[in-house]
Amino acid sequence: MIPEYLLRAILASIVVSVLLGTLSPLINTKGLAFLTHALFHALLFGAVLGMILGLLLSNIALVTATALIVTVLVVLLIAWLERAGFSPDSAVGIVASFVAGLTVLGFGVLYRVMASRPYFPLSQNIVSYLTGEIFLISLNDLTVLVFGGALLFFVLLLLYRDFLYLSFDPEGIESYGGNVGAYLMTLYVLVGATGALIVQTVGLITLQVVAVLPGAIALMVSSNVRKVLAVSVALTLAVQLSSVALAYLTDIPPSGLATIMLGVVYGGLLLRGVKA
Repeated sequence: MIPEYLLRAILASIVVSVLLGTLSPLINTKGLAFLTHALFHALLFGAVLGMILGLLLSNIALVTATALIVTVLVVLLIAWLERAGFSPDSAVGIVASFVAGLTVLGFGVLYRVMASRPYFPLSQNIVSYLTGEIFLISLNDLTVLVFGGALLFFVLLLLYRDFLYLSFDPEGIESYGGNVGAYLMTLYVLVGATGALIVQTVGLITLQVVAVLPGAIALMVSSNVRKVLAVSVALTLAVQLSSVALAYLTDIPPSGLATIMLGVVYGGLLLRGVKA
């Protein structure tokens, strides 16, 4: 009989795969790989701030909610700077450096708060946040992941064609009366909210890799939008489920295994292209 925690991990992997597999091609076509670097800092700062609030208010569940709010605010600020005339890289660099400084200060405050509170295994919580804790996901966490993921997936599918036009022909959107700024902010919010929703399952350290490589690999295989989307989702699903199975057998964190698998596939395609 399959253990209940393994079933929860498999269901979580399916949700994560569908979200990342669908979003990853947009991250690549719009050139948002650097944005995922800013997500790292935003999610880490949000987690630290959430841990501080969780200790002060005796509610450690505030970590995820705080990380979500902080991340959405950060990506909105990046989108606003981009619309104000900054290049995407400059906007991300400005905000990421500022948030990185806040994160360091946040850790200093966190240590002081931890010293004044009763013992709580917060160091384990930080490590699991960085490396992923898909085998420790609770039923409540899975419920939030499923319903939150379904909402994000519905919005993503509803606006997917518009996001593609945003990537290739923003002037065309404006010529038809579309609001490029609104689409840009919506896409950034979707990327940020997805990252905050799944970070505790895939791990903060490997989030950027699993968010970027599936779409990059799919774009190397095909230029047809539907095929790219299908390859991205199928590849992400195969890698996530395989990493969970291997982690169950070897006790190695699945996020690390998933990253290695994606790296091997991407490297293999690059080598094949060089030889050709």
